[in-house]
Amino acid sequence: MPQEQPDNEQLHFWSFIDHAITRTTGELPDVDPVAMRLVLSLHRAANMLVYDLESTVHRPRGWSWPGFRVLFVVWLTGPVEAKKVAELSGMSRAAVSALVATLEKDGLLTKERAPHDGRAVHLRLTEEGRSAITEAFRAHNAREQEWAGSLSQDEQLLLITLLEKLTAHSVHFDARHRA
Repeated sequence: MPQEQPDNEQLHFWSFIDHAITRTTGELPDVDPVAMRLVLSLHRAANMLVYDLESTVHRPRGWSWPGFRVLFVVWLTGPVEAKKVAELSGMSRAAVSALVATLEKDGLLTKERAPHDGRAVHLRLTEEGRSAITEAFRAHNAREQEWAGSLSQDEQLLLITLLEKLTAHSVHFDARHRA
């Protein structure tokens, strides 16, 4: 007997998780609903947080989230090879290359050939770039504090511990990630 279709107008961003678990476990009883809820909730919370940071802090400055990530890595490690920026930001080399072109055009960073390898490119913030990223990061961190403020410091530390445990465990099943 087919399941009754829900009124999709009543679903929203968070209630969809309950709906997805109910429908999935109804059709596939061997599905682990707790693991499913964990991953769906983690994914939605991360996407929500990134969207909020991008729309309130970075877009008003003319940056995308990936653009901010490139500037952030170069700020903290520079001068640095573009391939290392890709690794540390979790982005592809092609994505970093495209972003570097824009950020260079905007006067925020420069690129130069690496002295040890003529094919490698070193990235360095300009003075304008350094000023822009430090100002942006102050606003970024203020927003991070607002997000984290819903949890006590003990809860924040517990969540960090649990997330680190979750990611450390990923090596046991050879999880794929950008490196």
